[in-house]
Amino acid sequence: MTDRFRAKVVLVTGSTGIAAAAARALSAEGARVFVVSRSAEHVAELVRELEPECDGRAADLTQEDEVESAVAEAVQQHGRIDGVYNVAGISARKFGDGPLHELTLEAWQTSLAANVTSQMLVCRAAIRQMLAQEPATNGQRGAILNMSSVLSRHPSPEFFSTHAYAAGKGAVESLSRSAAAYYASHGIRVNVIAPALVATPMSARAQTNEQIIDFVARKQPLVGGALTPEDLVGTALFLLSDDARAVTGQVIDVDAGWSLSDP
Repeated sequence: MTDRFRAKVVLVTGSTGIAAAAARALSAEGARVFVVSRSAEHVAELVRELEPECDGRAADLTQEDEVESAVAEAVQQHGRIDGVYNVAGISARKFGDGPLHELTLEAWQTSLAANVTSQMLVCRAAIRQMLAQEPATNGQRGAILNMSSVLSRHPSPEFFSTHAYAAGKGAVESLSRSAAAYYASHGIRVNVIAPALVATPMSARAQTNEQIIDFVARKQPLVGGALTPEDLVGTALFLLSDDARAVTGQVIDVDAGWSLSDP
């Protein structure tokens, strides 16, 4: 471990899976981590595990006032925000996400709210704070890392035909590139990480289906199955750190070969 994040404040959305793995790694490298998630129970569990390096609160990230309040609390406690890792999101399959001809309006609206609007609201609040704070010694004001999915550009119709989810992740990528271009001159970097299937609570359906398990083992040959949340940590921390001070507007696939494989 290094001290890359010593004295830096990083806001992480989500409190299990990918978000929890990142929070652990960030705190181990010296960051003050502020976790925001819908589940008060999961936030409390993660804070207890990582305190005093971690604190946070529960919030519905699809609601403007709750996002603004959460970011304000992080700034009140720590004085600034140096990084944001936008992990929180959902699968809207239970609401009717699927192929376009079967897609329900409820699934479309629910998916976009949870996977796009939430990230926009967090980015907006964080960028307003970053613009208002003094730059770090390297002249930069902050780094944002948004969460996409390999499905936004490398669809897999046999088992993963959730079109609202894919459309939302594509929107995240477009928003991130536009923001990266605009805010580069202000010393704010915006990048995206796009994982393939990761073993998290959200992917429980896939992890219990023998056909999908076999498919993913061949689709992600570098790991022979689902990625672990820890497989994303190295890329995420690099993009949030000063090591990536010259990197912005990029979408980085962490997919174990998904985009190159054709089972």
